Amino acid sequence: MSGFLRVLAVDDEPPALDELAYHLRTDPRVARLHTAGDATEALRVLRDDDVDVVFLDIRMPGLDGMELARVLRRFARPPAIVFVTAYDDGAVDAFDLGATDYVRKPVRAERLAESLRRVIGSRVVPTHPAALARAEEDPTIPVELAGTTRMLPRSAVRWVEAQGDYARLHTAEGSHLVRVSLATLAERWADAGFVRIHRSYLVQLKLIAELRLVNSGYVVVVDSTELPVSRRHTRELKDKLVRAAKQDWSR
Repeated sequence: MSGFLRVLAVDDEPPALDELAYHLRTDPRVARLHTAGDATEALRVLRDDDVDVVFLDIRMPGLDGMELARVLRRFARPPAIVFVTAYDDGAVDAFDLGATDYVRKPVRAERLAESLRRVIGSRVVPTHPAALARAEEDPTIPVELAGTTRMLPRSAVRWVEAQGDYARLHTAEGSHLVRVSLATLAERWADAGFVRIHRSYLVQLKLIAELRLVNSGYVVVVDSTELPVSRRHTRELKDKLVRAAKQDWSR
């Protein structure tokens, strides 16, 4: 297929907007391209025309990119959002907003082509309520992999390790460092079954294979890895494991 995507590019810096628009225009999948220099102009475009995806800078005067994305989420048919930014400190908020992609400046044609591929994939997902509910239940978080930002499903995360102001997300395939505190993830992911077992560790409760007493205290085993359980979290963890087991027995 060619020439079917309706795209809006938003950036308050004219050179950056021109470069972004140039790359998007040269992609054969883009049928129509609008540009805007700020959020107000972008909303004016969106009032008059439907678009499939908004390529959006984050740091802009007035209503910034994150704030505009929150407005767009309230649309009856919200467009896909691809953040295009020189900074990585907005990745977690982008994840919370359900962004399709997070592209670092300076933009490259092949990287934008990959973003458009992801947008197309997200647009063809069935809009049945059950499918939408599953997407909301399993949000994604942007992670860096070989110089490329990819969207990692939360369900792929097995456990999380604090590393200063960052957190390392451990999956079955490897790990990813993201700029977010463990405390923030513990609060945001509590409803998804992640439990704090230590000031430095957050674990998916259903993946705990063992709770074992060792000389220095308790540890849990996740994917054959032993993780320490602090004294302050031991009782609460035991209670949660017992409740989870009872729920399994009652099914």
